Amino acid sequence: MTYLCFSKIELEMILKIDSHFEKYASSLLQIVENFKTSGLLFGDGKRNTIKLFEFEDLTVNIKSFKIPHLFNRVVYQYFRKSKARRSYEYANALLKKGIGTPQPIAYFENSSWLGLKDSYYVSEHLEVDLTFRELDIQPDYPDHENILRQFTRFSFDLHEKGIEFLDHSPGNTLIKNGINGNYSFYLVDLNRMNFDKSLDFEMRMKNLSHLTAKKEMIRVMSDEYSKLYSNKTPQEIFEKMWFETQKFKTSFDKKKRLKKAFKF
Repeated sequence: MTYLCFSKIELEMILKIDSHFEKYASSLLQIVENFKTSGLLFGDGKRNTIKLFEFEDLTVNIKSFKIPHLFNRVVYQYFRKSKARRSYEYANALLKKGIGTPQPIAYFENSSWLGLKDSYYVSEHLEVDLTFRELDIQPDYPDHENILRQFTRFSFDLHEKGIEFLDHSPGNTLIKNGINGNYSFYLVDLNRMNFDKSLDFEMRMKNLSHLTAKKEMIRVMSDEYSKLYSNKTPQEIFEKMWFETQKFKTSFDKKKRLKKAFKF
């Protein structure tokens, strides 16, 4: 692992890079300095900006996090790890536990005496076939039930390994088609996670509540989860998962209405 720190004008720049990618260090520093004017935009860029860059035979995915407001700038500089640093460290922790995520390469922080300014998380760009969102919006997606059941087993594995993925939402699981009907799953948007945590039944069901509001999908997930979690029947799992899903949806819709009213 390489850790670089240097000053420019009144800014401190920090780059921590995996030892396997040290040859890209100077190129990465140059890119983040010119991030706004280079790279290929990936996604809508409404909250954070993601761009793709080519290095020889490697495509890297660089996520630029939104500059925090003044209070959080101080918090992220002195009291809490930045989102970029957490993304990098959590990705490495996931890989050590055998959980898929795009290969982490580096994180970059730019700060001043006022606190954290901009930060970036760098990973290999992974070409995949779909995300969980396609399963939610396309009920006729090829091999839909098989993918959903394998995803449920993947989620159960997360829970058994004490991983609480707080952003376990439709767009944050990438899915790649393998051979013989086997699929691989990769987590992204990693800056909100808990590790080495004992997840009880309620926490497990709450963790799955952000994925879909479709009762038929929840029934399939409940059935598959029950094959692995012997403490509860399929019906008990379904009732709890459906309850937590409805609870989340009600809260989400309420926040959306309040936000809209406030903007108006």
